[in-house]
Amino acid sequence: MTASSRLPPALNIITLATFAASLSARALDPVLPHVADDFGVSIATAAAFASVFAFTFAIIQPVLGAAADLFGKARLMVVCLMLLGVANILGAMSTSFWLLFASRILAGIGSGGVFPVALSLTSDLVGPEKRQIAIGRTLMGSMTGNLLGASVSGLIGDFLGWRGVLAVLGVLVIVASGAVLIGFRGAALTQPPKTNLAALRHGYRTIFANPNAFCYAAVFIEGCCVLGLFPYIASFLFDLGETSLSIAGVVIAGFAVGGLVYTLTVSRLLPKIGVNGMMIAGAALVGLQLMAVAAGPGWKLQTLSLIFMGWGFYMIHGCLQVFASELSVEARATALSLHSFFFFMGQTIGPIAYGFGILHAGKTPTLLVAATIIIALGFVCAKLLRQTRPADAAARPDVEP
Repeated sequence: MTASSRLPPALNIITLATFAASLSARALDPVLPHVADDFGVSIATAAAFASVFAFTFAIIQPVLGAAADLFGKARLMVVCLMLLGVANILGAMSTSFWLLFASRILAGIGSGGVFPVALSLTSDLVGPEKRQIAIGRTLMGSMTGNLLGASVSGLIGDFLGWRGVLAVLGVLVIVASGAVLIGFRGAALTQPPKTNLAALRHGYRTIFANPNAFCYAAVFIEGCCVLGLFPYIASFLFDLGETSLSIAGVVIAGFAVGGLVYTLTVSRLLPKIGVNGMMIAGAALVGLQLMAVAAGPGWKLQTLSLIFMGWGFYMIHGCLQVFASELSVEARATALSLHSFFFFMGQTIGPIAYGFGILHAGKTPTLLVAATIIIALGFVCAKLLRQTRPADAAARPDVEP
């Protein structure tokens, strides 16, 4: 029997939730040129949608993480999925740039309550020895959602425009939220929370006293250097003469394909090269692909580069997620929400930093700098991060030594 076959069936429900939430994450990236044209703004201004989604996702994390630990994780996930679906539909009806901007803030809040809580539920259900494989299963839902969200939004955008993209995805997310609600009821994931405010305060102290809290700085840099690139991919293709939104969606979806490759290979790679090897190899692979994109190849080669970039990215990111899950037992949802906070703050700063660099230094130097930083990050993480038990694990008899 394989490790993956022994994973709890409830992971399938969690995977569905991450799939539904991830549909909207990259939905506007392939259609940004058309959004910019409709509202008479520049591509750099339209790229602010990616930043505001990520920023809202980030700043809501400390609140949502604490709420999940206090009031129940599964319940919070369903509410946030419904909010995300409604926000997408409101965005489709926007009559001004600022109304669309506001709808993306709501979407960021909705999405922000799903993925980190899903990781926390996964960590609660699975012990440390199988956690990276289980998180890989959860990531499969997220990557499939990103893949379909990016590729299908480009296709829908060619036929129905960017408004059609948001309307269709909004309806799909609302339908999925109903399915997740039914699944949670049958999976016994709604037990009363055991955390109180005193334990939550102690959890924050435990989290930041742990040397492995460096993983928060690492995911911030990841978000900046890797995900900050995505709002500019469609404009890079436009500069090459490729104006089809469907093609832009396919290229961006390549990253999610790479994420799926990671989920299918992690159970074989991890025993062979270990956590440190995963972080170094993943960062190196990402850096090489950033260099490749800087050279400005055609869309087919860019798609291939994004596939390898996604594979490498999740090799290091999956390791960092496991380190975050082991910062605290009593406040695990809070620890993983802080992980998402720093990651999405990186995605907030990333498009701004890329825009500044492209404007003042050019596309190629900017991408080469990002590549150098991410490669160095892999070696630093391998040196500084160590697999240890949470300091508050002794207080929980149900936690394996």
